[in-house]
Formats: sequence, structure tokens, C-alpha cells
Amino acid sequence: MDVLVLIGRILFVLLFLGSAFNHLSQSKAMAGYVESKGLPSAGNLVLGSGLLMLLGAISVAFGIWADLGALLLVIFLVPTAFLMHAFWKETDPAARQNEMTQFLKDLSLAGAALALLGLFAKAGNDLGLTITGPLF
Repeated sequence: MDVLVLIGRILFVLLFLGSAFNHLSQSKAMAGYVESKGLPSAGNLVLGSGLLMLLGAISVAFGIWADLGALLLVIFLVPTAFLMHAFWKETDPAARQNEMTQFLKDLSLAGAALALLGLFAKAGNDLGLTITGPLF
């Protein structure tokens, strides 16, 4: 089972690693998108969210305080869903559908990250194939 959990952790974080790379390497372009959503300090938000994703993903994948890493991903995902994918504000049906899909994806991933947080906390040091035990 330890190997299955390790494979699941790695597969789970692939999206976050790719997104973190984009946030950190294409921050100016991504800041323009954040500005289009009406959020202040777009450049700082892009860099901060990129770091949250990177740290959370590395933590979960390698099992370094993986519970904290899962929590960092939740902290990224929930505000992102509401601030960046506010489908209820869209008037174009196609844009509304796209934003709703992204909103639900973010909330679903937040749910999975919360489930991982619970798994890491409950399993403690017995999870196996981790570098450290849980922080919480």
C-alpha cells in the first residue's frame, strides 16, 4: 500500500508542479491575467501562488511534512477558485461554462488535498515512503 500512496502522491502533484513552473517562469504574462480579474498586486500574487504550489507539491511528493504541503495546496486552491474562476460573473455562456469547470476543478482538488491531509495526519509515521512524519 505504501507504494500505491507514493504513486498517488506523485500523480496528484504533477498539475501543481507544472503550474508552479509556469507561474514562476511566465509571471509577467500570468500577472496580466490576474489583473484582468481585477485583483491588486498581480505580480506578487502570481509569485506567491507559484511558491505555494511548488512548496506544497514538493512536500506532498517527497513526504516532507506532507500534511503541511497538502494544507498549502488547499490554501492556494480555495481562494483561486473564488477569485479567479467566478463563473457567476460571466455573461458569455461559453466563458461561464469554462470558468465553472475550472472552479469545480479547483474545489475538487482542494477536497482531495484535504483528504490527503487527513490521511497523513491519521497515518502519522506509519505511512511509509516519506522523508518525515506529519507536522500536525
